[in-house]
Amino acid sequence: MRDIASLPQPVHVSTFGHGPRQVLALHCTIAHSGAWKGLARILGDEARFTAPDMLSHGRSPDWDGQGCFQDRILQNAEACLDTRSDVIGHSFGATVALRLAVEHPDRVRSLTMVEPVFFAVACQDAPELIEQHGRDAKPYITALESGDKALAARLFNRMWSTADSPRWPDLPEATRAAMIRGIHIVPTVDNALFEDSAGLLRPGILDRVTMPVLLLRGALSHPVMTAISQGLVRRLPEAREAVIDGAGHMLPITHPEETAQQIRSLWARAG
Repeated sequence: MRDIASLPQPVHVSTFGHGPRQVLALHCTIAHSGAWKGLARILGDEARFTAPDMLSHGRSPDWDGQGCFQDRILQNAEACLDTRSDVIGHSFGATVALRLAVEHPDRVRSLTMVEPVFFAVACQDAPELIEQHGRDAKPYITALESGDKALAARLFNRMWSTADSPRWPDLPEATRAAMIRGIHIVPTVDNALFEDSAGLLRPGILDRVTMPVLLLRGALSHPVMTAISQGLVRRLPEAREAVIDGAGHMLPITHPEETAQQIRSLWARAG
């Protein structure tokens, strides 16, 4: 694996916990590595979390716009995967985690995908839900196309929130600024997420993912996530699904105890 310092754009990496298990944790779009602090506080005696900030997120530099963004984030994650690890990814980070499991199955002890936004699965299995997602996403896409990044981030955040989530004006200014900074990334990954540019859904590719896999989703998340989660369970040899009642898309942050309980069960399967 490559050293972080040798990457085209070295990224910031946070570490949490001090337990014996090695965990690589990949955050969602418009968040940062600190999103794993709550989960790491619960599992910190059992595992050590290595959590890179994506380009244009957290303390990492802005993406230089070169190449495919998902490829670049995969490259960064590979540089952190220097030993056999339990890999956890959330949302876009979960799609990168899946690619790690496909391309480096010998280094992935277990795979947890929390609400993976791999829309290409639903394009095959539930096109009507993709159409619904497109309608629901139109407001933030329109705002982004008009150049209003603040409004786009606000609408994107609302789409993936639940009724009891903090409203945009109630979020800390630094949190809002971080979301605005990263929102331009969202449409750049459409080829990877909707069109499967990495070819993960080609026949036989997902058969490589032979380690224990957990698909974790919130019961209150967007309906398209059900199709994606269940579709991946059908396609992966050792996958199981769990649903957290009362949770939405951001369940690792809003429901860390329930998330940790499901991850512990997966780790027991993985040994």
